Amino acid sequence: MLPMSLPASPLAVIPVLDLRGGQVVHARRGQRERYAPIQSRLAPGSDPLRLAQALLQHSGSTRLYLADLDALQGGPVQTALLQRLVEALRAEHPGLRLWLDAGWPDRDAAHTLWQQLGAAATALDPVFASEALRDPAALAHCFDPQDALGRRALLSLDRRDGRTLDAAGAWQRPDLWPAQVIVMTLERVGSAAGPDLDTLAALRALAPEKQFIGSGGIRDAADLQAAATTGACGWLVASALHEGRLAGR
Repeated sequence: MLPMSLPASPLAVIPVLDLRGGQVVHARRGQRERYAPIQSRLAPGSDPLRLAQALLQHSGSTRLYLADLDALQGGPVQTALLQRLVEALRAEHPGLRLWLDAGWPDRDAAHTLWQQLGAAATALDPVFASEALRDPAALAHCFDPQDALGRRALLSLDRRDGRTLDAAGAWQRPDLWPAQVIVMTLERVGSAAGPDLDTLAALRALAPEKQFIGSGGIRDAADLQAAATTGACGWLVASALHEGRLAGR
């Protein structure tokens, strides 16, 4: 049976690359130590550039989410890989925006990486993850409108198995949320459990003026249609694209 086509809806499909040790890995339920190199129907192997190009062509997206799992697990940022990847993609897709989560504990750490990346950083927008932010003071400085990086930054509100991952208290501070907020339900990532619609709808009720992006659990086009009813403007998707359960544009 052929997969259903991407639905005509206001919900944008935003493809995801999970990067570990220079390869794309298959994220499953947030159990990062068990992630294995991806096996995708879109392209052979686990090379990040090849798979990024395949995902963008398949989805027609103008955004790509990058998760540096080495950094998120306490290791060094994959700076050289990110620089090569961003430069190559920007040359082929001039309007592409790349959302990068590299596990920064605060704004200064993100600024350091942006300086190291040089010109490539102009195509990147930082994603500050609640699981990584050090404390409430760090949260308060991430989205400063007077800071060029802060104006482009997104917040990821992370939870696993009903428990928020949030040393900084971001879940309880909608007054500090930026314009775009990702709702990251890690146990739904790479699962067949369907998207977490209730959490996204509840957060949107707290801050209806924000743009919310869901993550995890999308199995098919019907799930995308259901996710659109929450008022989300987009959803991060990986497995359903790689496994051919969502047809291309």
